[in-house]
Amino acid sequence: MTRRRVAITGLGMVSPYGDGVDAFFAHLLAGRSAVRLLQTEDKPRPLNMPFVTCSGFDAGAALGKPLAGMMERFAHLGVASAFDAWRDAGLERQAADPAERENWACIWGTALGGILAFEKGYRDLWQNGRERLSPLSVVMGMNNAVNAHLSIQLGLGGISMSHTVACASSTVAIGEAFRRVRDGDATVAITGGSDATQAYGVAKAWEAMRLVAPGNEDTAFMACRPFSSDRAGLVLGEGGAAMVLEDWDHAVARGARIHAEIVGYGSSCDRSHLVRPEADGQARALRAALADSGLGVDEIGYVNAHGTATVEGDPVEITALRQVFGDRAPRLAVSATKSMHGHLLGAAGAIEALATVLALREGAIPPTAHLQGRLDPACEGVDHVFEGREGVPLRAALSNSFAFGGSNAVLAFRAAPAP
Repeated sequence: MTRRRVAITGLGMVSPYGDGVDAFFAHLLAGRSAVRLLQTEDKPRPLNMPFVTCSGFDAGAALGKPLAGMMERFAHLGVASAFDAWRDAGLERQAADPAERENWACIWGTALGGILAFEKGYRDLWQNGRERLSPLSVVMGMNNAVNAHLSIQLGLGGISMSHTVACASSTVAIGEAFRRVRDGDATVAITGGSDATQAYGVAKAWEAMRLVAPGNEDTAFMACRPFSSDRAGLVLGEGGAAMVLEDWDHAVARGARIHAEIVGYGSSCDRSHLVRPEADGQARALRAALADSGLGVDEIGYVNAHGTATVEGDPVEITALRQVFGDRAPRLAVSATKSMHGHLLGAAGAIEALATVLALREGAIPPTAHLQGRLDPACEGVDHVFEGREGVPLRAALSNSFAFGGSNAVLAFRAAPAP
């Protein structure tokens, strides 16, 4: 089988900063946090925790009210980000010849799917006294809503599917889409992930595990501190991020801008514990991604870490990187952008993959915010990025996602050649 090169020709997202992809990366490079204190009016007990919301996003304006009315928030975020990526790739919403897109694919990732649709149903029945729900509740709540809508709206006749693998969901989706294009099963694939995590039950569940970072109006912005000696947990966030993957020759033939090349994907399972990560399992995924890409450890200039700011998780990830990179590890630039955009659960891998692609494209590395002077000795051994770095000649980079269930996924990217 002839393996095709895979170009990334479109990037799109719904950003917590309220701007597009380029502005998002500028905020990351400057170390600006999007975390704020969330205070709700939920009954019987309001939510009160640091959180990342896309407060400026208007689904009706982005999608049109008829289409938006058929979706709930995770689909709003996902479809809007995918439409942005599609426009960025220079592709029309509908093809002049529908037959052209018979093998074009949509592969999406989400951990929670349409959970807000069902939560609204519970509230309507139990709190508001309603006797029946909207007949749209099922199609709004299904986990494959985003890929279904995108395949219809963009006329994609190839595979349309979603992956749910906890916090690795969208990394797995991107990796599987990459394989489809590389193997010739799809000429073009739209992929990424979205999650709307501001569900009362979800927030309270994470809080019950004692994994959510505390904070108030003054301290919420720095609540998420990966690799820090005083880290206190993760910060939940919402959002969507998407990329268009395309057969390299097809992209070149139509004159598309190529942001970067996706060259490898590795996955593994710790096979040991539901919530306690294991360095050996993560190392297997890292080695698999490198082997799949044909890249050597000396070619990797940056790793966007999973870095959730949990006491147990952060040192394990650094141990895995040290195992794989050996003597090269002290010179390996590593940062965790969750410190600024929060943990988007099933969409985390997609937003971090975009950050990694932009780092390659711009020759710049975003920092782990709030880490300067706080590095945990247990997390030493790599080149932690305390402040944004510009003018860095990056050749290749990795993006890590290590999920509950011991599911590990790593993506490998290479900088596009200069035009």
